[in-house]
Amino acid sequence: MQVTILDIKHENNLTEQEIINYTIKKFKINSNNLISAKLVKKSLDLRIKNTPFYIYQVVVELDEKERKNKSLHHKKIKFDTKYTDDIIIPKLTVSERPLIVGCGPAGMFCAYVMAQAGLKPIIFEQGKRVKDRVIDVEKFFNEDILNEDSNICFGEGGAGTFSDGKLTTNLNDPKIKFILKTFVKFGAKESVYYDNYPHVGTDKLRIVMEKMRDEIISMGGEFHFESKVVNVWENEIEVIENNLIIKYHSNHIILAIGHSAKKTYEMLYKNGFNLEPKAFSMGCRIEHLQSKINDIQYGLDSNIHDAASYKAAVHLPNRDVYTFCMCPGGYVVGSQSAKETIVTNGMSYEARDGENANSAVLVNVKVEDFYKNSPLDGLYFQQAIERACYDYSNSYRAPCNLLQEFLKDEIANGFRSVKPTYSNKTVFASFKGLLPDFIIDSLKLGIIEIDKKIKGFNDPDAILTIVESRSSSPVRILRNNFESNIIGVYPIGEGAGYAGGITSSALDGIKCALHIINKIGGELSC
Repeated sequence: MQVTILDIKHENNLTEQEIINYTIKKFKINSNNLISAKLVKKSLDLRIKNTPFYIYQVVVELDEKERKNKSLHHKKIKFDTKYTDDIIIPKLTVSERPLIVGCGPAGMFCAYVMAQAGLKPIIFEQGKRVKDRVIDVEKFFNEDILNEDSNICFGEGGAGTFSDGKLTTNLNDPKIKFILKTFVKFGAKESVYYDNYPHVGTDKLRIVMEKMRDEIISMGGEFHFESKVVNVWENEIEVIENNLIIKYHSNHIILAIGHSAKKTYEMLYKNGFNLEPKAFSMGCRIEHLQSKINDIQYGLDSNIHDAASYKAAVHLPNRDVYTFCMCPGGYVVGSQSAKETIVTNGMSYEARDGENANSAVLVNVKVEDFYKNSPLDGLYFQQAIERACYDYSNSYRAPCNLLQEFLKDEIANGFRSVKPTYSNKTVFASFKGLLPDFIIDSLKLGIIEIDKKIKGFNDPDAILTIVESRSSSPVRILRNNFESNIIGVYPIGEGAGYAGGITSSALDGIKCALHIINKIGGELSC
């Protein structure tokens, strides 16, 4: 539809209806000539401390008479611009059903689009339904009993289900609005659609995944949980279900396996899939008091009460150091998928009301840092460090240190103002011998440099917990026009090495679904 896009600054945090009313008044729009109005973007400008303001973007659809409104004809106003948050999905009638391996955002959104096209996809997930998965995760947190098939990495919704549910991405694609609208449709709060840094919260993500699954089933889709795909060939997969090996056939097999599917990568390599090693990142989780982050970001006299976030990156002579997956009011959690390993991650609930803020601080790991002779060497590099962190205390207690002591190559002997939130308890360590020297040295320099951008980040009481090693996949499954070298097999999402995060993974799944729909018989550009 043809719309006019209006940008508005305001000192107050307004609701959608309030900003629409303000927009109508500000631009002298005759409400009788207004067809529709929608808030599509909201951000907070923090460049001037203690005087932050909000920036809103409102899309209005006007009738022909109102388009002549002189208040709207300004060089900064995007007048009569095309805008849509839908995608066109042709309806197909075919008997063959696509097979989707993996139930994270890439697999779920691929299945959702295919189901709308009438393809009735079958989805296989080695983990459990989200409700049962929550029980396994809590059992690990409380009793250190890890289910290697059902944990923070594996199960309905993928790794993103146990995170802050951040939907931010650097990608610019109109389908992203469709993704955000879909999350709202299935239970996320309305602001997810228009917030500049949208987040769902792990508590709400569970509800979203369940409702999305029910919708796919209502359109003819089928889910097989606790079903482990152990072989993939051209037009065929082999699945262990109820202790039986069952074969399924299809001309369209989608691999949405996630970034931690070590055994699946090994199987694919053995079966002749073209893989390549891929650079990734590794580092720690850093925890500050959320109140301190609020003061840093908003200013001491600010009346903003939302939990503040941050994002920073610095370029060292040989490495990049950056914050990732920042969780305001959040918690640090054990995210391992293999026994006797330590992996950390961060999560927040929708309210973001925890005492601490946490974020990954990551250092880029180059292929030459780990490559020997196999495209899987990055996996083994990760695993060796994760095991070393476990072996340090021979338990799931994660090695940690305070920032002041870390920078001095000392070991803290107690926590100070910041108390740890890590799910499985911690043990103090210097990190020497646990992380490679280049990561330790880069973290020290990087945190000092980040402090120049975020004054106060270098808090001596901040807690560092290791190891954050699963920010992305260290392997890429090569593909051409979504298809691997094995005909009819389509690797997608983070596990394939083509996405990083919930939104980019979902987008990759949607694009693959549209590509296959085209191939089968739809006429649609994707």
